[in-house]
Amino acid sequence: MKTCLIVDDSRVIRKVSRHILETLGFTVDEAENGQLGLDACDQEMPDVILLDWNMPVMTGIEFIVHLRQRPGGDKPKVVFCTTENDVAHIRQAISAGADEYVMKPFDHETLQIKLQLVGFA
Repeated sequence: MKTCLIVDDSRVIRKVSRHILETLGFTVDEAENGQLGLDACDQEMPDVILLDWNMPVMTGIEFIVHLRQRPGGDKPKVVFCTTENDVAHIRQAISAGADEYVMKPFDHETLQIKLQLVGFA
């Protein structure tokens, strides 16, 4: 089964994302900040990570830099889910190791398309 880790400090976003992902056949885990997300990855590396940009403890950029340095950290497809929408932010996310980018708020169809683009959906 496909696995996804949602790393976002918003409980509402995690709940909405979980619902969409589960309807797409994913097993879903959640983390409310980047450090907890890395801890979850150390336990079991997911197939896909939905990652928020602005979080307490560790930003999404810091998370992805740490993730990509870990054993197996190059494997998950990372989709940044954020309100940051300027080209500089998108370029920074991709340079840091993100595979795709989706703007909040997003819906079922938009997330499904982004997951198809990274090979999962």
